[in-house]
Amino acid sequence: MAGTKITINNNGSIKIEGDFEIVDRSGTAYDLAGRNVIGLCRCGHSKNKPFCDGSHNGNFEHEATAFALPPKKQA
Repeated sequence: MAGTKITINNNGSIKIEGDFEIVDRSGTAYDLAGRNVIGLCRCGHSKNKPFCDGSHNGNFEHEATAFALPPKKQA
């Protein structure tokens, strides 16, 4: 799925925009009602998990700064 952008927001959600599909662990797709931008919860406070409902406000702190992962382990 080309054209997907994922942004890790400071003190908040993971923003996904573009062409994407979100499925549960059994592979069933969530009905996103035509949205092409959504926020995923990463604080654990949302009552609408896995989607963000703004509950992180004042309850979650994380400064999102990009970094390089260590090299992938070779099998």
